[in-house]
Amino acid sequence: MATLDQCRAALDRLAQNLSSADGSVRRAATLDRSLSCRITDLDVTFVGRLADGTIQEVTSVPGPPPHRAEIRLSMAGDDLVALVDGELNFAKAWGSGRVKLEAGLRDLLRLRTLL
Repeated sequence: MATLDQCRAALDRLAQNLSSADGSVRRAATLDRSLSCRITDLDVTFVGRLADGTIQEVTSVPGPPPHRAEIRLSMAGDDLVALVDGELNFAKAWGSGRVKLEAGLRDLLRLRTLL
């Protein structure tokens, strides 16, 4: 089971990857949306903002997110680490229910490039 520090490090790597991306990935990451990532097995939620092509202002809160973010992810810590490390395919994980993603339709269409 991934630790809180490993999950935080994975989100930091994801933010770094987004900030150095180019082309369609960079354009998709330019959304300005609130973001939450619930780590189910640790009972913690990372909240932040997707803006200017990266993930910003990331903090962790115990339990479920305090506010409904515009883009919401939910998964186990091991799955977060595996996704960021490229060891888990997002589409397969989402299709099997290992990863849950909730967002508006327009955001989902733009995010598909990132995921």
